[in-house]
Amino acid sequence: MTTKILFSATGWQTWEAPLRAALDDTGLAYDLVTESAPDTVDYVVYAPSSGLLDFTPFTRLKAVLSLWAGVETIVGNDTLTVPLARMVDPGLTEGMTEWVTGHVLRHHLGMDTQIHGLNGDWRHDVPPLARDRKVTILGLGALGADAARMLKALNFDVAGWSRSPKMLQGIETFTGEDGLTAALDRAEILVLLLPLTPGTEILLNATRLALLPKGAVIVNPGRGPLIDDTALLAALDDGQVGHATLDVFRIEPLPRDHPFWLHPKVTVTPHIASETRPASASRVIAENIRRGEASAPFLHLVDRSEGY
Repeated sequence: MTTKILFSATGWQTWEAPLRAALDDTGLAYDLVTESAPDTVDYVVYAPSSGLLDFTPFTRLKAVLSLWAGVETIVGNDTLTVPLARMVDPGLTEGMTEWVTGHVLRHHLGMDTQIHGLNGDWRHDVPPLARDRKVTILGLGALGADAARMLKALNFDVAGWSRSPKMLQGIETFTGEDGLTAALDRAEILVLLLPLTPGTEILLNATRLALLPKGAVIVNPGRGPLIDDTALLAALDDGQVGHATLDVFRIEPLPRDHPFWLHPKVTVTPHIASETRPASASRVIAENIRRGEASAPFLHLVDRSEGY
């Protein structure tokens, strides 16, 4: 029997060839389409930007396989009752770790001062060694854990916090409200890689920003609404936060009149920390379809109660 797969996302021309190649490798008989009668579809390869919101007509559906790592815009859809898998792409993880590592090293070494110019002032500012720099990562899922391991391999003093207990070799981990306080208190460089859920929105408010060591650096490639923007600007202005490198924002693209653009202590990058790579992500999609057809457990299932 042929497995019907509906591609409901943007970028079909980019995704078609790698998806077909990955599906061919599974040995399944499949029909990969961009349009189909809903009651004939077994799997939907999905992104919310496609406009598909009502899954009620998909009476044969076995799973929805998201192309996005974040699923906060999907989990609240009451018409979606079948298993939902988020994207955990090796390429996405590698890209995120590279971006995080680059910006942590940039702030650790104080590279902005040299790059922007010393203007004739011979300042002999020697940075500490990595082993003497405390980095905290909030969020120890696939992305956060990989970034933590890389920074640890570079000899940084790394700790992490997550909503549920996690164990990473050689890395101190925290959980719970008391753990969050302890994690922030030691964070000379703070990296945000949490999912966006009701429990994490505005996690970094004025009270928690005040827990950071004076002059701490914030690096946020996770989700924009994790931070209270107004509180962050105030903390930057009074020196509580030394710099913020932000890749994600509450509104994207970031409006041209937003104060982040011109603030001297803010670096804006346009949501480029990492991207799903069709070549590697297609293999994740194909493997989940193979598992579904073999009645095996799906990879990277979303826990609707937790929101990720």
